[in-house]
Amino acid sequence: MRYNLVVPIVSVFFGIVIRMFYREHGPGHFHAEHQGQQATFDFQGRMLAGSIQSKTALRLIREWAALHRPELEANWENIGLGRPLGRIEPLE
Repeated sequence: MRYNLVVPIVSVFFGIVIRMFYREHGPGHFHAEHQGQQATFDFQGRMLAGSIQSKTALRLIREWAALHRPELEANWENIGLGRPLGRIEPLE
Protein backbone atom coordinates (compact mmCIF):
# COMPACT_ATOMS: atom_id res chain seq x y z
CA MET A 1 0.00 0.00 0.00
CA ARG A 2 1.34 3.42 -0.95
CA TYR A 3 0.91 6.29 1.51
CA ASN A 4 1.15 9.96 0.74
CA LEU A 5 3.54 11.77 3.07
CA VAL A 6 1.82 15.14 2.85
CA VAL A 7 -0.11 16.49 5.79
CA PRO A 8 -3.45 17.49 4.33
CA ILE A 9 -5.32 20.40 5.78
CA VAL A 10 -8.96 19.35 5.84
CA SER A 11 -10.44 22.56 7.28
CA VAL A 12 -9.55 26.04 8.49
CA PHE A 13 -11.79 28.30 10.57
CA PHE A 14 -11.29 31.18 13.01
CA GLY A 15 -7.51 30.71 13.04
CA ILE A 16 -7.80 26.97 13.70
CA VAL A 17 -6.16 24.55 11.25
CA ILE A 18 -7.42 20.97 11.14
CA ARG A 19 -5.21 18.25 9.66
CA MET A 20 -5.32 14.52 9.23
CA PHE A 21 -2.04 12.68 8.75
CA TYR A 22 -1.35 9.73 6.51
CA ARG A 23 0.45 6.80 8.16
CA GLU A 24 -1.66 7.21 11.30
CA HIS A 25 -2.84 4.36 13.48
CA GLY A 26 -5.07 3.75 16.44
CA PRO A 27 -8.54 5.12 16.93
CA GLY A 28 -9.75 7.75 14.48
CA HIS A 29 -8.54 11.26 15.28
CA PHE A 30 -7.55 14.61 13.84
CA HIS A 31 -4.99 17.26 14.70
CA ALA A 32 -5.80 20.90 15.44
CA GLU A 33 -3.48 23.89 15.65
CA HIS A 34 -4.33 27.27 17.11
CA GLN A 35 -1.83 30.09 17.75
CA GLY A 36 1.13 27.71 17.70
CA GLN A 37 -0.48 25.20 20.07
CA GLN A 38 -1.31 21.72 18.84
CA ALA A 39 -3.57 18.95 20.06
CA THR A 40 -5.07 15.68 18.87
CA PHE A 41 -8.83 15.07 19.14
CA ASP A 42 -11.11 12.11 18.67
CA PHE A 43 -14.14 12.45 16.42
CA GLN A 44 -16.33 13.39 19.39
CA GLY A 45 -14.09 16.41 20.00
CA ARG A 46 -12.32 15.07 23.10
CA MET A 47 -8.68 16.12 23.40
CA LEU A 48 -6.42 13.07 23.39
CA ALA A 49 -2.97 14.69 23.50
CA GLY A 50 -1.30 18.07 23.27
CA SER A 51 -2.57 21.39 24.51
CA ILE A 52 -4.71 24.22 23.23
CA GLN A 53 -5.26 26.74 26.00
CA SER A 54 -7.99 28.89 24.45
CA LYS A 55 -11.40 27.83 25.78
CA THR A 56 -13.01 29.49 22.78
CA ALA A 57 -10.84 27.51 20.34
CA LEU A 58 -11.61 24.28 22.21
CA ARG A 59 -15.34 24.99 22.07
CA LEU A 60 -15.14 25.71 18.34
CA ILE A 61 -13.14 22.53 17.65
CA ARG A 62 -15.66 20.44 19.60
CA GLU A 63 -18.59 22.07 17.80
CA TRP A 64 -16.93 21.52 14.41
CA ALA A 65 -16.18 17.85 15.19
CA ALA A 66 -19.78 17.22 16.27
CA LEU A 67 -21.10 18.75 13.05
CA HIS A 68 -18.70 16.86 10.80
CA ARG A 69 -18.23 13.46 12.39
CA PRO A 70 -19.39 11.54 9.27
CA GLU A 71 -16.88 13.41 7.10
CA LEU A 72 -14.10 12.80 9.64
CA GLU A 73 -14.90 9.09 9.68
CA ALA A 74 -14.93 8.98 5.86
CA ASN A 75 -11.53 10.68 5.75
CA TRP A 76 -10.18 8.21 8.32
CA GLU A 77 -11.33 5.39 6.09
CA ASN A 78 -9.64 7.09 3.12
CA ILE A 79 -6.38 7.25 5.08
CA GLY A 80 -6.51 3.49 5.59
CA LEU A 81 -7.09 2.96 1.87
CA GLY A 82 -4.42 5.45 0.77
CA ARG A 83 -7.00 7.69 -0.91
CA PRO A 84 -7.04 11.49 -0.96
CA LEU A 85 -8.80 13.24 1.88
CA GLY A 86 -11.80 15.46 1.34
CA ARG A 87 -12.04 19.03 2.55
CA ILE A 88 -14.53 19.58 5.35
CA GLU A 89 -16.59 22.74 5.61
CA PRO A 90 -15.40 25.24 8.23
CA LEU A 91 -17.53 26.76 10.94
CA GLU A 92 -19.04 30.07 9.91
